[in-house]
Amino acid sequence: MAEGWAKHFFGDTMEIFSAGIETHGLNPLAVKVMAEAGVNISGHSSKLVTDLPNLQFDLVITVCGHADENCPYFPGPTKVLHHGFDDPPKLAEREENEEGALKHYRRVRDEIRDFIQTLPSALSQ
Repeated sequence: MAEGWAKHFFGDTMEIFSAGIETHGLNPLAVKVMAEAGVNISGHSSKLVTDLPNLQFDLVITVCGHADENCPYFPGPTKVLHHGFDDPPKLAEREENEEGALKHYRRVRDEIRDFIQTLPSALSQ
């Protein structure tokens, strides 16, 4: 969802990449709630950091505690920032139906959107 929002807001001015330290596949509920907000992530894929091109990154953002604790080293002037979010799939496990699950995805989607909108100021600090 973070990649989708970043490309939505800043895709004309920034190169946006998304990857993790584990792959989990593209979550259909995440695709659904992002589409509700007007952002199509259906073509995105779950990638590993090692799948990305060998580039110098200006900013790396970790969005879960596990990634923050296990983030690989990025040489050079790469700024690494952690901003944790609840894990919608984990929260949704307790729900009895899809609508109950979607409320978690929507809340986290909106929290991620609000955070992503602050990225230009994070880059200038």
